[in-house]
Amino acid sequence: MARRRPGLLKRFRRMSGVGLMTTAVLYGLWYYQERTYWEQMSWMGTPQAEVWYEWKTLNRTLRNDGFLTGWSDLRANPLWTVYRLDRVDRPSIGSRPGHFSDDWRTLWPVSSDDYTGSGYDRGHQAPNYAIAAVHGRQAQLDTFQMSNISPQKPDLNRRVWQRLEEVVIDHFAARFGTIWVTTGPIFDDPIKRMSSFIEIPDAFYKIIVAPGNASTPPKMLAFIVPQNVRGDEPLDRFLVSVNDIEARTGFNFFSELPDDIADQLESGIDTQGWGLESVARQPARF
Repeated sequence: MARRRPGLLKRFRRMSGVGLMTTAVLYGLWYYQERTYWEQMSWMGTPQAEVWYEWKTLNRTLRNDGFLTGWSDLRANPLWTVYRLDRVDRPSIGSRPGHFSDDWRTLWPVSSDDYTGSGYDRGHQAPNYAIAAVHGRQAQLDTFQMSNISPQKPDLNRRVWQRLEEVVIDHFAARFGTIWVTTGPIFDDPIKRMSSFIEIPDAFYKIIVAPGNASTPPKMLAFIVPQNVRGDEPLDRFLVSVNDIEARTGFNFFSELPDDIADQLESGIDTQGWGLESVARQPARF
């Protein structure tokens, strides 16, 4: 038996090497395929951390029907969410799901029960109505996964944030035909957490892009809405530049844009062509 052991060890090592190589190849194929989906489901690239080793911006891209999520296991929040909205003349959506579902992809278990009695709403980042209207029932169900949820105070979630979401789908998407939306939380120091570890944002951002075409340049409009709003403020009060959002989040948005175009679009606030003034004080649909 002693004479056979070296041969068995060599065979085991060879098999282990083949297994590791197979795993690496399969992962590479999966990652290549995922990157292809990410490119199709975002405009000018997904958000990239300005400092790759900064823990506050570490995230994993989760692909859902109709939207991408940059999930942070350290903050138990989606740090960014990207989705496309198209003009829908007669939107028809299914009934609102009766519950929120856990997402097995989150390393830290986040449950709907974590929000019960916390004083915070379960705030959708990819919105239920708009995603359902454009991308269908399965996409709507995906918006009710806890990986799409961030703590929002009631006056924010049920009033001004809902109004902004409605303007985006009812007004901006109808006006331009297709728009891209990037949205997520903003965390300032000091860190604040719910009893269930979930970090509490200080504000939320939303960036809307009308991508344009060969004869029309792209347009950008960006908002930062703090948690401590009354809910009836005009939407144009929260206008900011994309650079402002990048400074507070640590992300570089639309990293595939040429630098000269990015500087022009992201450095200022330009509301021309959006028609925001006509809907800035519009009440919520619900």
